[in-house]
Amino acid sequence: MACIPLLKVLFFADDAQAELDSVEAELEMVELQISELLEKQTKLNSRKNKLLHILEGACSSAQPSGSCKPPKPSFSKQDLQHYEESDFSWSKEVQAKLCNVFQLSKFRPLQRAAINLSMSGKDLFLVMPTGRGKSLCYQLPALCSKGFTLVIAPLVSLMEDQLMYLKSINVPAVTVNASSTKEDSKQVLAGMTDKNSPFKLLYVTPEKIAKSKLLMSKLEKAYNMGLLACIAVDEVHCCSQWGHDFRPDYKLLGILKRQFPKVPLVGLTATATSNVLKDCQKILCVQEPITLTAPFNRPNLYYEIRFKHNEDCTHQIAELIRERYKNQSGIVYVFSQKDAEVVATDLQKRNILAQPYHASMEPSDKSLVHQRWSSKKIQVVVATVAFGMGIDKADVRFVIHHTISKSIENYYQESGRAGRDDGSADCIVFFGFADIFRISTMVVMENTGQQKLKNMVAYCQNVDRCRRAMMAIHFDEVWNDDECNQMCDVCRHGNDYITMDITKHARDVVAIVEMASSMDEKLTPLKVCDAWMGKGPAKYRKTIKVTSLSRVEVESIIIHLLLHGYFSEDFSFTPYTTHFYLKLGRKAALLKNGNHSITMKMRRGMSHATVRVHKFSRRFHISCRKPLQKNIVSKK
Repeated sequence: MACIPLLKVLFFADDAQAELDSVEAELEMVELQISELLEKQTKLNSRKNKLLHILEGACSSAQPSGSCKPPKPSFSKQDLQHYEESDFSWSKEVQAKLCNVFQLSKFRPLQRAAINLSMSGKDLFLVMPTGRGKSLCYQLPALCSKGFTLVIAPLVSLMEDQLMYLKSINVPAVTVNASSTKEDSKQVLAGMTDKNSPFKLLYVTPEKIAKSKLLMSKLEKAYNMGLLACIAVDEVHCCSQWGHDFRPDYKLLGILKRQFPKVPLVGLTATATSNVLKDCQKILCVQEPITLTAPFNRPNLYYEIRFKHNEDCTHQIAELIRERYKNQSGIVYVFSQKDAEVVATDLQKRNILAQPYHASMEPSDKSLVHQRWSSKKIQVVVATVAFGMGIDKADVRFVIHHTISKSIENYYQESGRAGRDDGSADCIVFFGFADIFRISTMVVMENTGQQKLKNMVAYCQNVDRCRRAMMAIHFDEVWNDDECNQMCDVCRHGNDYITMDITKHARDVVAIVEMASSMDEKLTPLKVCDAWMGKGPAKYRKTIKVTSLSRVEVESIIIHLLLHGYFSEDFSFTPYTTHFYLKLGRKAALLKNGNHSITMKMRRGMSHATVRVHKFSRRFHISCRKPLQKNIVSKK
């Protein structure tokens, strides 16, 4: 009889344990939901503060700001007006050179202010969209100053492009870089201390500044003789490791301002956030720079995302070039040097005059491709990012991305090489599932590489928000969607999307990764797709729920779940490569809650009959006002 109370105790203990497990599981989900809400609150507060800051300091054509030190007054609207409109001792000469040398009748917004600030001896950061005339802001003052301007540029292609242009308008400019002959270098170094100034602009790479003691010695002599007029740091965002194109040698450029404190420094970029500029200020040892920021929008560019029919989309690109861009110049950006060679060859086979351009080519070969493209002897350059910053061909009618860029900053700059003549031009991205993970393994060592890539993927996945609006949020700008004028695919096609409940599908695909993990196995995103569609190993097919969704829908759902924390990256390193696997994300546990649901927006052409369709706004301008990366809405 004594054993009966014991059995009761054990029975109640089992019940208590079961309830405890349930309570702990529910608490875990509540904590995840709290964490999610706190994260959202932080993002909204951050955006609110940025908008308030912009509204407080906004003026008609720019948002100038002064030193980041609180005691100093900011660069005001009145200050900007002074440097835009006042006459200075050099104003007549500057206007004359603008018309006679550069063959321009007037300045673009902020150019006159930037030139006057620089010639007044002020240190300056100029943030201006690609193609809006940043280079003029140091080239023109160089012609009106004693001595020469030192220009630091990150790429040989950038220097070559500017030297070709300057030569064509009879502006004396030279370069010293790794491909310069000894005789050329000797002549340039001698000219640096010649009072007659045989050249007005000297282009060098940051590596040359860091490694050439002879160059630094000549710069010091030129400085003491009053011949070093200005220092221009092109693509200044390369200084910051938080920037999208960090280059270690840029971090050593602080020596210039320390050694030559009386020489004004101009830092120029198309893509730098306020945090990146603050980092650049410290690295370059600039005490109190003035920052001028031009509006980011290029109204003549049309932005479009196309889904790859398969991993090789070259035939799609060739068809597009033949049909829409006959005899018009363009760039096709690719992921790797191998891709550049292969895609260029494929385009040639399809009777398109195309040549590859990448970092491993001989300097003479790269120069030849550049020159032939500039003179319209070839139609298309198929290039890696080695062909890029500062390219100044005005009549580029299309920039096509064979593979997505690694960040929105990179994409904004690369696409900005189109339409510099203010004529209409197209910026088209071919978006493929596998490309995401190729790029992810490439940026795995970068501080913010994964998050920047996710922002770019969210930009491509987006179907309901103006492309320019997404860029505006990224660059801390205020944007009215009506100003797009249907110059992006989303605004042009309006409400061409549906809203779907994907909760059941999310549970099914998360279960596949969970099952693999319980078997101590790892799955790549491609293998997860295959398993979910019933194409994987037999051991998976027996236990998982095979989907009837299309491949495009399956890939799209997996990307959404990765972007929103239901999946996470799991990298594995070998001596030869880096592998990308999927693992459960911190929000995967929320799917165990029967009340938790996930909705997502998808283009109409991609929709599937088995997916429950929700009501959605018929008016595009309403649907456009949803926050960045909110294509999926999670709610309890």
